[in-house]
Amino acid sequence: MTSRLIALSFDSHQPERLAHFWSGVLGLEKADDSYDGVSLISGNDAGYRLGFRPTEAQKVAQNRLHFDLTSSSPEDQQETVVRALDLGAQHADVGQGPDAPHVVLADPEGNEFCVIEPGNSFLAGCGFIGALACDGSQAVGYFWSEALGWPLVWDQDGETAIQSPNGGTKITWGGPPLMPDPGKDLHFDLAPDGDQQAEVERLLSLGAKRLDSAHGEDGAVLLADPDGNEFRVLTHR
Repeated sequence: MTSRLIALSFDSHQPERLAHFWSGVLGLEKADDSYDGVSLISGNDAGYRLGFRPTEAQKVAQNRLHFDLTSSSPEDQQETVVRALDLGAQHADVGQGPDAPHVVLADPEGNEFCVIEPGNSFLAGCGFIGALACDGSQAVGYFWSEALGWPLVWDQDGETAIQSPNGGTKITWGGPPLMPDPGKDLHFDLAPDGDQQAEVERLLSLGAKRLDSAHGEDGAVLLADPDGNEFRVLTHR
């Protein structure tokens, strides 16, 4: 048994506002049958949605997870940057330097993301959301490959990446050292293919940890991966 990645969810102080921003940047429609608050249909081959969950947590450091958006040309890259700025994004400095070919921005709640230059061969064919780039260990890349049943497409020098067998967004981990907990971030929401409790036990056997907060109000089980990143296992759907 495996879990399906049903959503990549943002912690958000204003879920509707943040969903509006990302809908405008990515050209995505709101889901009519949202399983949990506000979500957007990604249209990505990987099959996930973008979720926006309310939180009172404050962002205190750079996100461990961020999107890498792809570009087909220099003009396309600039159009994405201008569109994001018009919707409320700001330029962000994460140490990329003035000569970096990619553009680093932050959404209205400070979540960093990159608009990648055209010609990036690693993200070719992955769609507009080319990658969810994560700060994390090689071990956590192996964990998520087993958890989701997504094969490793990169495993070198401590860096790992996985991708759905259907294609779409790659999920990458850049290796140590691990950045501090940012407070509010993006999280994985999983839907088991079968019994929720059996899937939770499988994930625990792979190296996940059960969180003290146990179950969420919607029946989701709250776990943390081997690097301590919180994720949810929803009821079967």
